[in-house]
Amino acid sequence: MNDRPPTQITQIRQALTNQIDSGLLAPGMKLPSERELCELFDTTRITLKDALLALEAEGLIYREERRGWFVAYPRLNYNPLYRTYFQRMVTLQKRQVETKVVATGQVVANPVLCKEMELAPLTRLYQICRLRYLDGRAVSYVEHFLKPERFPNILDRDLSQSLTQTYEQFYDLHFSRSRFEIYPSAARGEVAQRLNVTAGSPILMITRVNYDQHGMLVDCDHEYWRHDAVRISVDSQAEQPWGGEDQA
Repeated sequence: MNDRPPTQITQIRQALTNQIDSGLLAPGMKLPSERELCELFDTTRITLKDALLALEAEGLIYREERRGWFVAYPRLNYNPLYRTYFQRMVTLQKRQVETKVVATGQVVANPVLCKEMELAPLTRLYQICRLRYLDGRAVSYVEHFLKPERFPNILDRDLSQSLTQTYEQFYDLHFSRSRFEIYPSAARGEVAQRLNVTAGSPILMITRVNYDQHGMLVDCDHEYWRHDAVRISVDSQAEQPWGGEDQA
């Protein structure tokens, strides 16, 4: 039996929503601590938690491990069919963007990658791990897996820039198409640490396999997004010509 008063949860949600909608609680602003909010609303920690989790699910607030709760920025509109590089896609929406390289190296492709990239067993790949920031907040952890024979010495280049522009400039490679899989998942291990969320927190997983101008598969991206930071929006009329611009 649940003795928690749903009306109080609704009241807390509505009060915080009104403050956010009015601009009194602006994007990026830190909310008072849970203890202070409990005192403010004269409620229990459990009831408050239910209200905060409901607002998080709606994308109005977000939580960072050991830092507390913050007012969320609007979600980024992400159209997989729109062929522009990631930084431009963000700046066109009047947002600030930054990409940091967190790790590079070589790995042996696991069974999932072997299937996604149509590889033989025990194939070695380059791995590039990058963290993407919107308005100063880490929102996406990306693992790029590349065939080494297609990209000699790429790990020595500036990998904080657009990878597709690097492909074009140094390797005469242009994307002809991409294949996407988009599904909900949970943050674990390195992903949870990099995105500063509790292990098990919901995320949006985007897998993209890219093909060159000759139809040959060249790389695979695993994108782990904070679920409250992105909105997938697909319009077939908005599809852009391939080549010259990218999302990587």
